[in-house]
Amino acid sequence: MSHHHHDDAGRWKHDGIRVVRGDQLDPAAAQTPGMFRQVAIDHARVGAQKLWAGTVAIAPDAKTGVHHHGALESIIFVIRGRARMRWGERLEYVAEAGPGDFIFVPPYVPHQEINADPDGTLECVLVRSDNEAVVVNITDVDPVEAPEAVYWVDPIHRHPAG
Repeated sequence: MSHHHHDDAGRWKHDGIRVVRGDQLDPAAAQTPGMFRQVAIDHARVGAQKLWAGTVAIAPDAKTGVHHHGALESIIFVIRGRARMRWGERLEYVAEAGPGDFIFVPPYVPHQEINADPDGTLECVLVRSDNEAVVVNITDVDPVEAPEAVYWVDPIHRHPAG
């Protein structure tokens, strides 16, 4: 076995496949009522260059303010509960997703995530196409339908009033 292959083997042992166990997720530094986010994969934890992944649990009836993620693409996989997505310039479009469903959020699309279940927690896996959290809050939306009353706010998603 050549020295080169030995170097690769040693490097890959530490820089190769990483398994992050479900009980080893990292709670976000700041948590707020209505939402619990945990990081599984990011640059700090595993050296990811182009992806971010984690889980989010959203309390019954909670929702985000209207926002978009710039050039980032996002994928949301629903594990448990009912997700309602509103999107568009006036949140004029709506779709719902349940367990086993995937939601794709393209770049620059104004949207709002809502837990559509008044009684149960919405549990999702979230994957983003970049390690940098990009969130552009949109405060001047005149929604087609009056939004739900509870806001999901965290360091990424701020309350629309503030």
